[in-house]
Amino acid sequence: MFVVVYATLVIAGRRTYEQVPDGLKNAVKTELNSMGLDENGQPVD
Repeated sequence: MFVVVYATLVIAGRRTYEQVPDGLKNAVKTELNSMGLDENGQPVD
C-alpha cells in the first residue's frame, strides 16, 4: 500500500525518489517502471 502512495507522490512531484524510505525504494521503482515511468515519475523514452 505504501508503495502505491509513494509512487503517486513521486508522479505528482510532491516527493522525490531520494525521499522515499530506503526499504521501499526498490518496490517504488518497480511500480513506476511498470507504469512506463522512471524514478522521477517521468515517461521512459
